[in-house]
Amino acid sequence: MREIYRVLDANINRLREGLRVLEEVSRFILNDRDMTARLKNLRHQATAAANSLPEGFMELIGARESTTDVGADSWTAAEMTRSSLTALTTANCKRVQEAARVLEEFGKLCVGDGARTFKEIRFMAYELERELLKNISDGVLNETVSNR
Repeated sequence: MREIYRVLDANINRLREGLRVLEEVSRFILNDRDMTARLKNLRHQATAAANSLPEGFMELIGARESTTDVGADSWTAAEMTRSSLTALTTANCKRVQEAARVLEEFGKLCVGDGARTFKEIRFMAYELERELLKNISDGVLNETVSNR
């Protein structure tokens, strides 16, 4: 079960990190109070779902093995650059959606009904992606960023 908790821990972190980036885009770039609140709420829902594990969030942290993770040093060129606000937003939307799917699947092994929450989060993330990208496009905020 420890290995499954490692998967859950990595993906709850990935999910929350992606949501935080999207929340900052919404808050500081789009100045969208409603979207910011929705993203923050979604991040808190993810935490609550993780806390629904039989041993709670501490079980995830106890299974964490960051220093020996064989994928910790794995990077692609695309991960190291973001050419525009659209690229940054899309990458983080996909991060959230993929993590939610992993949590949904692995959560079925130990979270029970909590896995349904991750499915709901995934579908909300699909809609938020559409809205965020439309708002960026409408606001002509997609200037290419120079990579320094």
